[in-house]
Amino acid sequence: MKFPKSYSLKEISEIIGSEFIGDANFPVLGMNEIHVVEKGDIVFVDHPKYYEKALNCKASVVLINKKVECPKGKALLISDEPFTDFNKLTQYFAPFTSANSAIAESAQIGKNTVIQPNVFIGNNVKIGENCLIHANVSINDNCIIGNNVIIHSGSVLGSDAFYYKKRQEGFERLLSSGRVVIEDNVDIGASCTIDRGVTGDTIIKEWAKLDNLIQVGHDTIIGRKCQIASHTGIAGCVIIEDEVILWGQVGIASAITIGEKAIVLAQSGVSKSLEGGKTYFGSPADEARTKMKELAMIRNIPSLLNKSKGK
Repeated sequence: MKFPKSYSLKEISEIIGSEFIGDANFPVLGMNEIHVVEKGDIVFVDHPKYYEKALNCKASVVLINKKVECPKGKALLISDEPFTDFNKLTQYFAPFTSANSAIAESAQIGKNTVIQPNVFIGNNVKIGENCLIHANVSINDNCIIGNNVIIHSGSVLGSDAFYYKKRQEGFERLLSSGRVVIEDNVDIGASCTIDRGVTGDTIIKEWAKLDNLIQVGHDTIIGRKCQIASHTGIAGCVIIEDEVILWGQVGIASAITIGEKAIVLAQSGVSKSLEGGKTYFGSPADEARTKMKELAMIRNIPSLLNKSKGK
């Protein structure tokens, strides 16, 4: 998320009530998660395991819960609770605003787009031309939808990320301020759920086709001409490259990449990145031919045991 203007390090520290290390006038341009940060952004870190990664990433300001040596060209914000203070910044720069009608006044809808009954369209949504939005679809704040897009009934775009920090009394939710971006000629089936990015974008690129009952997690990118069958669940921060096919009930763990033109067969569980141009099966998913041989060997175990016993 980029701020509407440049803020000083001192101004940001005053918003969250923290100490700072660095020039008081150090410019701060936005805030983002570590996988999408750019120069001028704030990133937060609250675990020693990730200190080095955060201090050496592209972010210019690190919101951290320990006084450490400040890297050259960067600044620090010292906080007892970086997670909570990151939420404070989200509330300050991107507060929730209630819509006063089913279609917000700030929404923009292109020519020849059909909006069926009981559709909700939130603040600052942009929908292109020649789209068809079926009944009971919810398109939450700041979503961007291209031309010739079809969204079937019951789907929800722009729901919050599934991202929590465990506290003694329960859980604290990391607030989402990102967007969902749907490019041209995408079809989204019925009852799909597409989470917005925490601070960046969840993106579905042109000509992708999604079946019914699909979950797409926050900050995930689905490439051009992908086909995804029903009951597939995709976690956050996944990259699915162009022309990938995911068959029904595939589950994909967070922060991995599925290479271009890969095929993942039904009921597979993907726990690590997969190379493109191959077919995969099983849980954990492996090349389908290898997995089928393994299953054949397992089926032969009883007969091998009987032979060893002389039966």
